[in-house]
Amino acid sequence: MIASTVHSATSAAPPLVGLPTFRLATPADDVFVEELQALAFGPGRFARTAFRVRERFPIDKSLSLIAEIDGHAVASVWMTPISVGGIDGYLLGPLATDPAYRGRGAGKLLVKEVCRMALARGEGSFVLLVGDAPYYGPLGFAPTTLGAIQFPGPVDPKRVLLHSADETLALRLAGPIAAFGAGKRA
Repeated sequence: MIASTVHSATSAAPPLVGLPTFRLATPADDVFVEELQALAFGPGRFARTAFRVRERFPIDKSLSLIAEIDGHAVASVWMTPISVGGIDGYLLGPLATDPAYRGRGAGKLLVKEVCRMALARGEGSFVLLVGDAPYYGPLGFAPTTLGAIQFPGPVDPKRVLLHSADETLALRLAGPIAAFGAGKRA
């Protein structure tokens, strides 16, 4: 919930009890996010290919969101600006939800909102991730051409998914992951 939490008589109703809301992450959330990622992905998370991308290219803090349920932080998501084949976009993740709150819609809310926010900027054409098609498919993600997008480490090409307003981009996008704006400098 990015809007102010102060409600006047003419403002929208407060969030319903038990339903997830979202807001931008702040520096005060750093410890929560680190602990949540450790819980969700374990100590091997730094060896994962998606983390290698984030080592090379910084996350966009203005696209870092926190989901809350009843005022408690329960999930987080990050976005990293990238380029593939000279086309700018974003790498989603990590998306992590506290196991005690899984299945309540917090993760899906974050995915929908962070994708909407990123693509609404008009600076990137896609959101890319490595994840499970049954979870992300209903959120608008489609499989990419197997092996066409080159990550800085191993990934299962069947788990590389893409969300874009251009429904053909998932099958056309190809090349190594590079810095956001790389195609503009070439």
